[in-house]
Amino acid sequence: MPRQLSSPALSILPQALEDDVNLAIWERQLPVHITTFAESVIATGLPYAESRAVAVNDDQPPLLADLASEWRDVEGHAGFVADVTWLTHAFACLTGATRVGLRIRALSKAMCPRYHVDWVSLRLITTYAGVGSQWLEEGAMPREQLGDPTAEPCLPPRQLQAGSVALFKGERWEGNEGRGIIHRSPPVPGNAGRLLMTLDWLG
Repeated sequence: MPRQLSSPALSILPQALEDDVNLAIWERQLPVHITTFAESVIATGLPYAESRAVAVNDDQPPLLADLASEWRDVEGHAGFVADVTWLTHAFACLTGATRVGLRIRALSKAMCPRYHVDWVSLRLITTYAGVGSQWLEEGAMPREQLGDPTAEPCLPPRQLQAGSVALFKGERWEGNEGRGIIHRSPPVPGNAGRLLMTLDWLG
């Protein structure tokens, strides 16, 4: 049975690489200036989406100074860019990746509302503002029901908090076939938005 782990300590993240773990959550608290920036972005209601493949090496962090350039005059922009840069570099160091897929999106509705597993090896997910992704403990839903719009879990979902950093192990991780963490995008109340970042191991 795969395990799901969480801790306020950064040292929890490497445990995602263990064979019997399919989710590790670092329950961190974001600095106020980064939270302020993220909330300011979604408060505008303007569309924002970035997607890029980032080359990374062990010697220096990636160059992401142009990230979220349309928001560079918003308070906290520099801190946000620094945080994304640090997470990207840390993710690459943890996995040994030389290329990382970076996506940042401002969302006003659930992107993937049905429970599912990701067909990736390892994905980092963090919500800078708004409600966090939901995930299920092992056994909460039969895997053969995934994709069925009428299926509901027998246990309530767990939810990431804004700022928390999660490593979701998917179906393409060797030895994790049939054990990818089951999760979904959360329902978004009213017109509330989310600022979501994901990192994927590309190679």
